[in-house]
Amino acid sequence: MKLLIATIGCALFANIATGQDSAQQRMNLHFQATYIYQDKPAFHSLYDGPNSLGSKRETENSLTATMFVGLRLWKGGEIYVNPEVAGGSGLSGAFGMAASTNGETFRVGDPAPSVYLARGYFRQIIALGDAKENTDDGQNQLRGQMPVRYLSLTVGKFSLGDFFDNNDYSNSPRTQFLNWALMSNSAWDYAANLRGYTAGFVGMVKYDQMQYKIGIAAEPKVANGAELNIDYGKARGINAEVVRTYNLSGKGGHLRLLGYCNETNMGLYTDAMHDIDSSGRPDVILAEQPSRVKYGFGLNCDQKMSESVGIFGRIGWNDGKTETWAFTEADRTISLGASINGKSWKRSNDVLGLAFVANGLSADHRNYLAAGGLGFQLGDSRLNYSNEMVTEVYYSCKPTASGIWLSGDYQFAMNPGYNKDRGPVHVFALRLHAEL
Repeated sequence: MKLLIATIGCALFANIATGQDSAQQRMNLHFQATYIYQDKPAFHSLYDGPNSLGSKRETENSLTATMFVGLRLWKGGEIYVNPEVAGGSGLSGAFGMAASTNGETFRVGDPAPSVYLARGYFRQIIALGDAKENTDDGQNQLRGQMPVRYLSLTVGKFSLGDFFDNNDYSNSPRTQFLNWALMSNSAWDYAANLRGYTAGFVGMVKYDQMQYKIGIAAEPKVANGAELNIDYGKARGINAEVVRTYNLSGKGGHLRLLGYCNETNMGLYTDAMHDIDSSGRPDVILAEQPSRVKYGFGLNCDQKMSESVGIFGRIGWNDGKTETWAFTEADRTISLGASINGKSWKRSNDVLGLAFVANGLSADHRNYLAAGGLGFQLGDSRLNYSNEMVTEVYYSCKPTASGIWLSGDYQFAMNPGYNKDRGPVHVFALRLHAEL
């Protein structure tokens, strides 16, 4: 609590101290806090396994608080540091569903609040022309001007989701959809530790309506592990993306094509069927070998339809042969949805969101789970396979002019953990989000 109060005080002071109308802001400081409460009534299940979503009624909550510190060093040179506090848990510890229902929680063993460095990185922007555009004061963004065409080089600790697979309407569980599979492409097994962060390098060229990005990031030493392996010669995640900004009948949109390749000490699901642990289960950990490769692709689009309505969609695929290593157990995914601003009912700061996502597994992956194998997230001991499907609807309102938002959220899940013998599942949530 003392840390939270101190953080808020620092944020208020920084906003006052750096709020002057200077052409180039030298420093800024912002703060966010997000509290989420979820309630899952009991649901029908023929059986539970070690990594199942619990079939009994369950309530959980989570809290994150983040400070965003920005400092301009020289022309184009910037440093950003984000200390963060996180506590709480997802439903059943975030086990049992690839499309887990709270994107603010990860599979962390101790739900007690803990302090850690979420991000700490340096960015250098190199102009590729004389034209400039204004930038606003914001989280990890300094107010001022930057080139319209530029090369940016970023090195340090960050989340790959900060740079890749962005989406105007489906990207942040703090303000938009809560579900994991709607904040990122769930078939993108992006390099990250168990809290979602990595260390590495990202380069980007922005040239008119095109962006070209490439990133090299550290993989966790073990699947869903806390410690990163910074020996990039032995383990790494390589990501590349091309982004096209366009106008359709005068309405803006983006089309993004993502590709990734992970190399680390992973196991193959087919090999794991012959590697049996002491309990008689196939164990993919016993099948791990160095220099195994996992690769995949994603397509992501968002389109503004009117002043009030935007739509979005994602498609993703990975090879499904090697074990899921960092994000979530999905080898195929498709999602689509809409975001509706409240201007038409005279609530311009309110947003109504509706989305659907379906995830699938490769044959190798589903056979492994059906034989009783465990992933770091899934394992019902048996599997009557079907695609996992989730529909989510939320309404976010801003009660006052201050930086506080209150949201109600409902998720309906069919075949949790890809299992027709379990579900359907209903999840209700309340979210309180504050920004300074």
